[in-house]
Amino acid sequence: MRVEALAVARKEVRQTLRDKRTLVVLVIAPLLQLTVLGFAVNLEVEGLPTVIVDADRTAASRDFAADLTAGELFEVVERSAVADDGVAALVAGEAEVALVLPRGFARAELAGRPAPVQVLTDGSNANHAIVARNAVEAFALQRGLQRLRERGAVPTMGRPDVRPRVLYNPTLDSRVYFVPGVAATLLLVVTFIVTAMGLAREKEAGTLEQVLVTPLPPSALVVGKTLPYAVVGMLDLGLVVTAGAAIFDVPLRGSLFLLAFAGALYLLTTLGLGLLVATLAKNQQQAFMAAFFIILPMVLLSGFMSPVPDMPDWL
Repeated sequence: MRVEALAVARKEVRQTLRDKRTLVVLVIAPLLQLTVLGFAVNLEVEGLPTVIVDADRTAASRDFAADLTAGELFEVVERSAVADDGVAALVAGEAEVALVLPRGFARAELAGRPAPVQVLTDGSNANHAIVARNAVEAFALQRGLQRLRERGAVPTMGRPDVRPRVLYNPTLDSRVYFVPGVAATLLLVVTFIVTAMGLAREKEAGTLEQVLVTPLPPSALVVGKTLPYAVVGMLDLGLVVTAGAAIFDVPLRGSLFLLAFAGALYLLTTLGLGLLVATLAKNQQQAFMAAFFIILPMVLLSGFMSPVPDMPDWL
């Protein structure tokens, strides 16, 4: 029993060593993934695009904004004196945070009254919104207490009055961000692997060669092979969107037609990658391993797990 098992094991090792494609996936792919993902995946929140709306235009307001954004958490992308510019930047997707310093900020601070500060955040990423809000509140508290100590006053009043406002996700429910990301990941895995494995199975069984010798045009063959998977993908898209709204209370707003159109383009990408993998793979084992090698970086580098601005520039 032991001798026979060792003989089979030696045979599998030799066969694997002769198959250069499998050897590349087993040895080189993990090293590449570790190197790339080790640099790319960063769960620390840094470089949040921030708009500074300074309506007060005083030395105190400028110092407050400069000290707050001196670290790595906030990255100032725009400065303005109009309050509506902050909301416009968040709506346009140009910023995730808008810090509004209204008129009277310096007077309130000098008088020892709570100086109003408004923080606008994009709640579509609840984690970023919470981190930004907490950072502003902590900085405002520290600054207020420091000013009171400098005057020898009792540190009970005088700190800025932070008024947070969250757009798109007022309750900061993390499911609003994670459920759509998980749904997109599931669509990627299902359509990619099913397409790659299905065509690789036919190639391995020899049925694909029989179809290739027929007068069927190559374009018709490609469309015919991918059309069923595309239909299944669109049905899965509708299923996950409905389940996300019904089970997890993820708000569904906007154009359903635009969502379906974007989903169709997304599925074309995943189906195309599945076809590419099936073309290069000799068997189902190679197709599955290659699909795994491609899917993992796609998910981790998409911005779903780690913010894209925090990744190295060479990625």
